[in-house]
Amino acid sequence: MDLLNTLVDKGLRRELPTREEALAVLATSDDELLDVVAAAGKVRRQWFGRRVKLNYLVNLKSGLCPEDCSYCSQRLGSTAGILKYTWLKPEEASQAAAAGVAGGAKRVCLVASGRGPTDRDVERVGKTIETIKEQNEGIEVCACLGLLSDGQAERLREAGADAYNHNLNTSEGTYGEITTTHTYADRVDTVQKAHAAGLSACSGLIAGMGESDEDLVDVVFALRELDSDSVPVNFLIPFEGTPLAKEWHLTPQRCLRILAMVRFVCPDVEVRIAGGREVHLRTMQPLALHIANSIFLGDYLTSEGQAGQADLDMIADAGFEVEGAGTTTLPKHRADALAAAGGGCGSGASAGGCGSHAEAEAGADAGACAAQAGGCGPCGGHAAEPVAEAAGEANPARTDLVAVRRRGAGTDLAPNA
Repeated sequence: MDLLNTLVDKGLRRELPTREEALAVLATSDDELLDVVAAAGKVRRQWFGRRVKLNYLVNLKSGLCPEDCSYCSQRLGSTAGILKYTWLKPEEASQAAAAGVAGGAKRVCLVASGRGPTDRDVERVGKTIETIKEQNEGIEVCACLGLLSDGQAERLREAGADAYNHNLNTSEGTYGEITTTHTYADRVDTVQKAHAAGLSACSGLIAGMGESDEDLVDVVFALRELDSDSVPVNFLIPFEGTPLAKEWHLTPQRCLRILAMVRFVCPDVEVRIAGGREVHLRTMQPLALHIANSIFLGDYLTSEGQAGQADLDMIADAGFEVEGAGTTTLPKHRADALAAAGGGCGSGASAGGCGSHAEAEAGADAGACAAQAGGCGPCGGHAAEPVAEAAGEANPARTDLVAVRRRGAGTDLAPNA
């Protein structure tokens, strides 16, 4: 297929596809799906070989968020039966992180619900970061605390944070239909603050909220322009008790096409399969490893993932290998650019950005290790109308696939990492 040959050539050169080419990937048929995966796989192997980076979520503070993000089970007014607890102590958080590290995780993502941290919260998280790094040598730490105020990113960096996550989630044009208590521009500003402080910027999206193909392309092009080092791709988990509970638009095939489009637009970045992969990719998860080079291990913030050992078995069975702590995740040109900017993640920059720093200096992003969507950042409040209908009919709800997390951080039960 000429389209795929063109996209592979551009990906190997880090050249931006056209919007029409990105839209064409999303419009390919199921008969062409394996060709799309194979083409994206060539680009993935060029920059990341057959390595898979493992990341582990620790929910420092769960639920009780004042924001109104429609996708989030932690939003104010959510009736989802999730765990609710206030800040974990540094030692408790470190113990939770150790479970992920023992399972092979190279990065720990510390997440707290809320609009954004107070200066006291930043100090608290700073102590947690120091404790985790003292007890887990070589581990990368990504903070995900919502919207940042001036100076907070610098203080997190001084405390030892390597990265900051704040997801854009959806396109600027439809953002107001998903969240009303903060703006798309607020999210962009936070990503820019993280960049300026020398933190590796982690910013991604949530697919499956009723968005159009154009919305998906818009947000991924924005992430490329922001030059995020890692791009988590979340697939909406429609929690009962949230405004988007009935939004079941995704199929495994569509998820693979979305991941491929992200890889073609952001060829040399860490593309992470985040929340919802078990729910929407299901038995086709191993195919997604040919496109993405990073996953979360075990459970998410408020929902359960598959067992950590199942993740490790899947990686091995698909012919991939877990990325070791001594390996730099990013391709050399990106790792060097991050180091020059004063950043660096653990063993060398842990995440790849959307395009090169020379190509984009803008910033945009929004945080959300959102419990049900699995990125990193703030989750929020009351109802907002669903976004425009995606192409095609919604799929039947599979609520049997959605399990609320009852183990790990904030509980007396061991995690499944």
